[in-house]
Amino acid sequence: MADLYNVYCDESCHLERDQSPLMMLGAVWCRADTSRQISDRLREFKKKHCLASDFEVKWTKVSRGKIEFYLDLVDYFFDDDDLHFRGYLIEKSGLDHASRRQTHDDWYYKMCFRMLEPVIDPRHRFCVYLDIKDTRSELKRQRLEYELRNKVHDHTDCVISRVQQIRSHESEIMQITDLLIGAVLHHNRQVGTSEAKRTLIGRIQHRSGKDLTRRTWLLEPKFNLFRWQATAGEQNE
Repeated sequence: MADLYNVYCDESCHLERDQSPLMMLGAVWCRADTSRQISDRLREFKKKHCLASDFEVKWTKVSRGKIEFYLDLVDYFFDDDDLHFRGYLIEKSGLDHASRRQTHDDWYYKMCFRMLEPVIDPRHRFCVYLDIKDTRSELKRQRLEYELRNKVHDHTDCVISRVQQIRSHESEIMQITDLLIGAVLHHNRQVGTSEAKRTLIGRIQHRSGKDLTRRTWLLEPKFNLFRWQATAGEQNE
């Protein structure tokens, strides 16, 4: 019998002209029947560290005063066998949409599918959740749903059960996606950072066994990273 999985997707620096040479797409996924237990456990960490139950975990909120809380979250992610992460780090500097006869949006959805491709196993079923970002979120949801179902030939909705928008403050697991993609992107951008953020990045490197700048084995089950370069990537499409 096919298992049902929940996939929580997020993105950072994805706009075409946002002054960032890198962008990041990522997803955390788990079996649907474990998602409530995981969310409850993440809320327990907030209580342990005297944070409000509705405190939103975000990479931008990592600070010296909350570093022990964030370290607990990272350790929990790596200790829980039901949680998995896939990150897709993209170098935008060599993009040439005109030569590929595509728009930035066309390319964006291509990248979304490639990020999710190793996650979507047609032997199972998936609910894909997207963080609501802006007024175009519903159009993005519809387009991604179409692309995913088309790519896996899912014409009867047997694999992709639904693609749904949610607000990140309402989902503890979505917040873990934000934290992990934020850490990987920040490390690769090599921008100045706080001691707390360096500490958290160091913990992720230690627990994952990865330096966060290189791709992992494609089927790496726990902490999976891929680095896409525009020039090489487009030549190999």
